[in-house]
Amino acid sequence: MRHVAAYILAVAGGNANPSEADLKKILNSVGVDVIDEQLAVVIDQLNGKDLFQLMEEGQSLLAGMPMGGGAASSGAAVAEAVEVVEAPKEEAKKVESSDSEDSDMGMGLFD
Repeated sequence: MRHVAAYILAVAGGNANPSEADLKKILNSVGVDVIDEQLAVVIDQLNGKDLFQLMEEGQSLLAGMPMGGGAASSGAAVAEAVEVVEAPKEEAKKVESSDSEDSDMGMGLFD
């Protein structure tokens, strides 16, 4: 991912077809180690292509991808909220604070 990020930075900076040396310069400037094999793959796959068009195509593919889990968790949260609202007020009074003299275990901050 770091190699792709460097490629995007180079293209955004005006270099339409960055070389390995360009990307290494960017990565080394922020102290990131370069993995030559991964860098070669990134350049091979992206060089000569319109990066912004690729990003738009990828975004449209992600838009159709289900993320899952949203409806089930929100239903459980609603059910839990209803239980809390319907609980008798006396149960709420039973909640005790944990402020006791021994709560600092004898190691008071200002003793």
